[in-house]
Amino acid sequence: MGASKPMGPAFFAGVAIVLAGTGRLAAQHAVFPGETWATKAPAEVGIDAARLDAFRDFVGGRGCVVRHGSMVYTWGDAGRRGDVASACKPWFSHFLFRALEDGRIGSLDERASRWEPRLNDLNADLGHKDRDVAWRHLATQTSCYGVAERPGDAFCYNDWQMALFWDLLFLKVYGAAYDTVDEKVLHPLLTDELQCQDQPTFMAFGTKDRPGRLAVSPRDFCRFGLLYLHQGNWKGKQLLARQYAVMAVTSPLRRDLPRASGEAAAMLPGQRSLGSTRIPDNQCDHSGSYSWLWWTNGIDRDGNRHWPDVPEDMYGCFGHGGVRVMVVIPSLDLVMSWNDAGIKSREAENEAFRRLVASVVFTESTGGKGS
Repeated sequence: MGASKPMGPAFFAGVAIVLAGTGRLAAQHAVFPGETWATKAPAEVGIDAARLDAFRDFVGGRGCVVRHGSMVYTWGDAGRRGDVASACKPWFSHFLFRALEDGRIGSLDERASRWEPRLNDLNADLGHKDRDVAWRHLATQTSCYGVAERPGDAFCYNDWQMALFWDLLFLKVYGAAYDTVDEKVLHPLLTDELQCQDQPTFMAFGTKDRPGRLAVSPRDFCRFGLLYLHQGNWKGKQLLARQYAVMAVTSPLRRDLPRASGEAAAMLPGQRSLGSTRIPDNQCDHSGSYSWLWWTNGIDRDGNRHWPDVPEDMYGCFGHGGVRVMVVIPSLDLVMSWNDAGIKSREAENEAFRRLVASVVFTESTGGKGS
């Protein structure tokens, strides 16, 4: 194999095209875990173990790396379930798409007021703007719930909005309660199908403290990532329609969509939050990289790539910045998850992912040659 160097952006763009053209991710050729993960040594899947050690030392915490459907590297306790903070949000959009497929909701443009009529009476001085909140707004953080802008006019990363979304979707559309949502929705409609090992739960802190927060182990989180790597297919069964699985991770908001101004507007009486209690809550910009509650490797208003030193097709779930993470890199057939890490800035995320990518020293698209 010889000495190798990190692969550049042009290389990864080519790999992505090759994979898309050949259909290498087709389910009949894929490897999936059963009740436990199949394991391989890093070298068996073209990964340099010493470079993975350097990646681990930089990241800290605990986690695991999956390549070609096998568990190839773990550090810390990758089987320990823990809160993943905002990294839970793509699980919400997953169940929104399932509800659409199952006919529980009429369309992504269906108004949320069908399920919560009190939205019709909010903010008379702003033209009753909340009457127009639709599912697509809630699932892209563009509902502008709790701020003055109209739905769809701005981006507002907002934990009051996320609690409203979760409660409407799981309590009203799916008809669950906080103490039954795992057994009625999460497990039978997703994690049982994925054969998760460590009992994920939407009640990370119990039914009284921020219900809807997901607790999941890194190795189970990688199962969710593998499902999206294979475009909603699991062992030959389409758990989510391919069109939605692809759309979820490839549809970032347009770069010129503004961030909300931060002027507060009324919310429903008794409105809870999924995390932040700031009013108004307006935590970050979308940076041209936010797609149905997933973060993608998009380009911001200034022309900068979100993570400049990794493949353009990478996407993932992020909580507390980079502390709790699951990412998918389709062009490398790789899924990785960590928790309790020491990564707390975009620059640190990029460096961690650069080190992860640099550990891959062999890929089939190179015709058996090192990178």
